[in-house]
This record gives sequence, structure tokens and C-alpha cells, in this order.
Amino acid sequence: QVQLVESGGGLVQAGGSLRLSCAASGRTIRGYVMGWFRQAPGKERELVGAISWSGGTTYYTDSVKGRFTISRDNAENTVYLQMNNLKPEDTADYYCVASTPDGSNWYGGPYDYWGQGTQVTVSS
Repeated sequence: QVQLVESGGGLVQAGGSLRLSCAASGRTIRGYVMGWFRQAPGKERELVGAISWSGGTTYYTDSVKGRFTISRDNAENTVYLQMNNLKPEDTADYYCVASTPDGSNWYGGPYDYWGQGTQVTVSS
């Protein structure tokens, strides 16, 4: 069992930056693929990014490539999402997630553990 707690969300103007943090407890995150999902009101949840066990491989959805960076510090049991050049379309609740992949796609899930979420609002 892994407990995940996000922090760092808030209100930011378009073009600004935020850094989300995810603190894990209960079990080391070393054995998990970690990622961030987001969900906006009335929209389907979307995998924003994922990072492999060692941090050597990352995935990003097309809409955030070049703007967002996911990283992990296994020793500190923490995952980060650096979000730059934020756009109003990025407004959503952001969730830290942990996965033990069961398919051919390393970032394909299932994502077994979810944090409570942190809200990001980007104003025009």
C-alpha cells in the first residue's frame, strides 16, 4: 500500500509556473512507475506524464510536451511535476499516481494508487 499526498497547486496567470510535489508513504516508490493525471470538470481524466522506476524514461501527453517536466527522487520518496508556460487549458485537478504495469506499454497502467488531488487554476 502506498499513500500519496500532493501539494503545490494554486492559482496562476497564463504563462506562469507551478511545481507540484507528491510525497509518498507506507512503501518506497522505487518499485513503481509514477505519474500525474489531471481531470477538468466535465472532461475525461488524462495521463499528463509518467516516469519509469529509475527515472531514465519519461512520457508526456502531447499537449504538455516542452512545458511540463516530471521527475522523481526515490531516496526522498517524492515525485514532482514542474509546469511552465501554463495555459488556461491546463486548469484541472491534478493527481499523483503509482503503477505496476501489466502490459507491453510501461506507462499504460493500471494505476493502482491515487493521491487526493491538488487543484490548478490558470487564469487568462
